[in-house]
Amino acid sequence: MATREMMISNDDLIDNPSSRCACMLVLDTSGSMDGEPIRELNAGFQEFIKAVQEDEVAAYSVEVGVITAGGSVREELPFTTGTNIKNVNPFDADGMTPLGEAVNLALRRLEERKNDYKRTGVAYYQPWLVIISDGEPTDSWQTAAQNARALAEKRKLVVLSIGVKGADLSKLGQFSSKPAKQLDGLKFREFFQWLSASMSRVSSSNSTSASVNLPKTDSWDCA
Repeated sequence: MATREMMISNDDLIDNPSSRCACMLVLDTSGSMDGEPIRELNAGFQEFIKAVQEDEVAAYSVEVGVITAGGSVREELPFTTGTNIKNVNPFDADGMTPLGEAVNLALRRLEERKNDYKRTGVAYYQPWLVIISDGEPTDSWQTAAQNARALAEKRKLVVLSIGVKGADLSKLGQFSSKPAKQLDGLKFREFFQWLSASMSRVSSSNSTSASVNLPKTDSWDCA
């Protein structure tokens, strides 16, 4: 049986025919993120949503989904256009880092959403998968990494792996066709500002297959 969130999401594809850009965030909310890191992550995420909503094009084109990996895997937000995002509960930090399971779920949800677009005749841009972690996966993650990387190499998915201080960049980098990027300190807000600007450029491009020049990463990338 379809959930209420799924029904709302599919109804929106009919009521709002704008081309879509799906952006799935996989966030490490394990116990090591407790304290200032989780507070900064929450603040940055809220600014990201606000920025997407304030962009009149992105608000109707960008669909945000959130999956957390902290002890267990939780789908905090199913794919929802910016204009329809109302309240997302703050993320809590606890437990280990089942990042492989979280990415596997994210890839399934991205594939399901692409099928929704095709079924309803809605054009879509290359989807994004953003992975943020301050450590390393504590579950079986290799297959998930291979699948995400393969999609990135085929240009069917943009995969960004972002490491917070303490992250194993070599492992995070295996989820993408590009090396993992190191976040400068706890600059979550700066990263999410960059991400919202990137989403704005993508959703404003004239062609869903066009190559888009993204903003520079100077404000958050120390690598």
